[in-house]
Amino acid sequence: MREVQSVKQQNRIQSLDVMRGFSLIGIFIVNMMAFHSPIYYYDPYSWWGNSIDQPVYWWIDVFVQASFYPIFTILFGYGLALQYRNHKEKGTAFYPFALKRLGVLLIIGALHAFIIWSGDILISYAVVGLLLILLLQLEGKLLLLVGFLLFLVPQVLMSAIFILASFADPTSVTYFNAVQEIQSSIEAYGSGTYSEIFSQRLNDWLYANNPASFVSLAIALLPLMMIGAGISKLKLLEKAAEKKKILMIIVVLTLPAALVLKTSPYWMEENLAYSFIQDFVGGPLLAFSYMGVIALLTTMPKAAKWLRPLGQAGRMSLTNYLMQSVAGTLIFYSYGLGLYGEVSLLNGLYIALGLFVIQVILSEIWLSKFRQGPIEFVWRRLTYGKNVK
Repeated sequence: MREVQSVKQQNRIQSLDVMRGFSLIGIFIVNMMAFHSPIYYYDPYSWWGNSIDQPVYWWIDVFVQASFYPIFTILFGYGLALQYRNHKEKGTAFYPFALKRLGVLLIIGALHAFIIWSGDILISYAVVGLLLILLLQLEGKLLLLVGFLLFLVPQVLMSAIFILASFADPTSVTYFNAVQEIQSSIEAYGSGTYSEIFSQRLNDWLYANNPASFVSLAIALLPLMMIGAGISKLKLLEKAAEKKKILMIIVVLTLPAALVLKTSPYWMEENLAYSFIQDFVGGPLLAFSYMGVIALLTTMPKAAKWLRPLGQAGRMSLTNYLMQSVAGTLIFYSYGLGLYGEVSLLNGLYIALGLFVIQVILSEIWLSKFRQGPIEFVWRRLTYGKNVK
């Protein structure tokens, strides 16, 4: 019996780590566009012209964009709920620990956002995580139910509002190229001083994190974290081998719906209305499909063996996420190779994939000598103090 439990625990851990590793690939591919081009300020449907970059953008837009950060977000909620469960079992205080852990994450995120790259997600995770820990006393089924309702209802209502707006005034949901901001980004990141880069980075962060955008992001993140917490409390991933039929049903139901929604700007209108539907409804649905497939694969011994390197990268997900930003900015910003605005989308994709392969190899080497990644160690040490083992 002890041996069986050990195997189940190993499978559970691997499935989580493989999902984290898998999410890192997609996050890097999408973030790579922001590393080498002024993604906040251009019309993505026209920016890449009629070159080979256009079908590359279509592939990223449909299969990657907004479908990998939800996996990361769900697993963040899973992890917080797992820590809540562990503290309850040990009889130790969870909330002081959680507040300290999220506070340290907030500091890491702030350093990332303002010193390295403006597209940080960790600040949002730390802030929204404060809301999640207040809900962790709820039962797993209720977390799942409320999480799904909070995911679907606001997004469906917002989608309807956007579509109605597109009928009433098509220009209100039209993409446009902000020429001045594009030029400012190219000059600052491509050839500017560090001070100029810092100023542009701060402007980009404020542009993407204005109050309306942050509220919208929080509405998108909290339900996903709640779903992850519900999955954790119900131990659904630990029971993946017993839930194969349910996992298959989830994949069969979510995948077609996700692909219809993810391709909607291409068979409807290429505007903000259908991009919203694509990203905030279709994106998470496709993430559920990806997670279901991974959960199924990790129940198969041969597939689990092949996926192990991806899981190793996932064990160091925070380190690898931050190192992606370091590598991306060193390649494209003026204090590095200064290639900002000079790389095609296809070559950017090749760079992201190549660097991720290197990350997988380095993760394997690092974890052969240490139990966790360096940033994970710092996060844990600052949370628990000197007595951490």
